[in-house]
Amino acid sequence: MADGLKTQTEPFPEDNHQFEKVLVELRKAGKDNLDAKLDISGFVDHPYGEDEQRCLECMYYLVHRKWCDLPELELPVEAHWWCRLWRI
Repeated sequence: MADGLKTQTEPFPEDNHQFEKVLVELRKAGKDNLDAKLDISGFVDHPYGEDEQRCLECMYYLVHRKWCDLPELELPVEAHWWCRLWRI
């Protein structure tokens, strides 16, 4: 991310149990802690992974608002970004 923010891109949650563990971490960090939300969710400002996934293809991305609608995140994102909570 901009300004050199390091984020946790790995491990990518392979099942619902692992996905929920990341969500629990986000809830503990709090809704107003932007740095923690970006870090824990693993946001990067470019496509990522074998398939070059990006927010644009994620089920939580709201195109017209440029917004991640995952309740634990709820933040503005760009279409070309990616996070480890990416889902289709």
